[in-house]
Amino acid sequence: MCGIFGYYTFNVKKDLREVLAALFKGLHRLEYRGYDSAGLCIDTQDTCPSPINSHPHTSDDTNEFVVVHNGIITNFKVLKDFLIKNGHVFTSDTDTEVIPKLCKYVYSRLSVKIPFPKLVMEVMKELEGAYAVLVKSRHYPGELVACKRGSPLIIGILEAPKSPKTGSFVRVGDAAAQRWRESSMECWIASDATAVVEHTKRVIVLEENDVLHLSGGGYGIYNTEGADVEEAVSRELHTLQMEVSQIMKGGYTHFMQKEIHEQPESLAATLRGRVQFDRGSSGDTYMQPRVKLGGLVTHGATIMRSRRIIIIACGTSFHAGLASRQTLEELCDVPVVLELASDLLDRRCPIFRDDTCIFLSQSGETADTLRALEYAKERGALCMGITNTVGSAISRSTHGGIHLNAGYEIGVASTKAYTSQILALTMMALQLAEDSISKRELRDTIIDELGKLPAKVKTALALDEQMKQLASDLKDSHSLMFFARGYNYATALEAALKAKEVAVIHSEGILAGEMKHGPLALVDEHLPIIVIATKDSMYKKMDSIIQQLLARSAHLVILCNEGDDNMTEYEKRGCQLIRMLAYYLAIFRGHNVDQPRNLAKSVTVSEEQ
Repeated sequence: MCGIFGYYTFNVKKDLREVLAALFKGLHRLEYRGYDSAGLCIDTQDTCPSPINSHPHTSDDTNEFVVVHNGIITNFKVLKDFLIKNGHVFTSDTDTEVIPKLCKYVYSRLSVKIPFPKLVMEVMKELEGAYAVLVKSRHYPGELVACKRGSPLIIGILEAPKSPKTGSFVRVGDAAAQRWRESSMECWIASDATAVVEHTKRVIVLEENDVLHLSGGGYGIYNTEGADVEEAVSRELHTLQMEVSQIMKGGYTHFMQKEIHEQPESLAATLRGRVQFDRGSSGDTYMQPRVKLGGLVTHGATIMRSRRIIIIACGTSFHAGLASRQTLEELCDVPVVLELASDLLDRRCPIFRDDTCIFLSQSGETADTLRALEYAKERGALCMGITNTVGSAISRSTHGGIHLNAGYEIGVASTKAYTSQILALTMMALQLAEDSISKRELRDTIIDELGKLPAKVKTALALDEQMKQLASDLKDSHSLMFFARGYNYATALEAALKAKEVAVIHSEGILAGEMKHGPLALVDEHLPIIVIATKDSMYKKMDSIIQQLLARSAHLVILCNEGDDNMTEYEKRGCQLIRMLAYYLAIFRGHNVDQPRNLAKSVTVSEEQ
């Protein structure tokens, strides 16, 4: 499972149809996180066993304990063997089933009944891995317990009109007090805000090792790592800064299509309030900061003194780091190293106290990136985060950082978050280089161009029909190659990744400087090759690459600047010039662009967990 959802209500009249509608809608909103199976239960007296391997999982045929789980239990084989020896019978192949059976095992050995959250805490002591879990039990009717370690979990709260204000328990035993029977409340517990926002905007983000207890009209949050696990901990009640319209398609056929076309607005939102486009006309204009990122204010000098800047990410976020590396190096004069989070952990890469590590993640919950963050913090590095999710694990665990403000992204294949990540890193470089006299002219030029960026992206998106035609021409291809160098190498890698993800075509992004070191052997008239040859410092080299490929009868598609007469000449030699390729490729090949097969939006588990 990649997403879980729970609905709790007390003293609020809801019939079975309304409860089922809430549960189904919650699951539907979380579908983009993972969708290989789904199931539900409604309080335990009405529960029937679910089909094998789909959630919820139960402790036995009488459903004493029922569990839904997002994550992975790494020691489940040991626990399963132990429980089998103690008479428990397993009906599925999942790791999740050990949780309800372990709950039953612990409960059956109690001499005195303990509060529900204390029981779950005892079970948590035996679980290893990453998980977010919801637990119901016949032995604790009308109560719900949720716990998290590694996987995201939030609770949305809505008080009934004219009801006494919902409060939280001070200690575990407070749940039995009569006062909680007199108030009314509704709660939605979910893996992320998309399943909650249409019900309420008041949410609490559970932190690592938190245990949530819902009983009557109140709730309590406890932490297993606290000095006194029976004493409730304080968690801030946030107001979601998102609208229901953000999780709707808004007239588009797919979320991916919508999010591609939202890029002018998402880029403008990332810039808003952070960049001063007016240079000013009085005084020393260079004494007036043109870029201000609040999350960097106290860390800028430390970053500039760093031995190196290490950008750590996975997938599309890694490509955003690669696209920005040259800008950071050029403006800051600090070596920039790029690391795939999983590879950094595999190698146990040396990280030092005078390193600055920047962690990129759209969700802020990517498992490998989070583990790399813990690894870097243990070694004393300054850790900065760039995410699109307020309150995410990365944003809470880093020393500072940048929120993208790109708006919610539902499509599994990242689009607008990718471009906003590049923009955020560019703004970071501009702010860090603010005191450099030698970089002033370059900084001013970049800032001026950033102001034009949303409009230019809107112009590029107007080429939609050309992309559609090109996709139609390429839809039967079995492989694609993307050639680029310099800044555009990241674009080649990202384009290839998108073709793999959504169009399910084998694709490779290749650094053009490496063409003669192997890839040239694949070139013939049948393999479509997309060459990125924009007018930058690499233009002449890419022109040479095009000529070498044409000499070998390559089937070329060239991405170039509008009005480039030199490239127009290549059209006469059979090249196609393009000024949303993967999206239309997926459509023509009959694939679901919002939910690519075998993929999930938030990768909240890793192989080592």
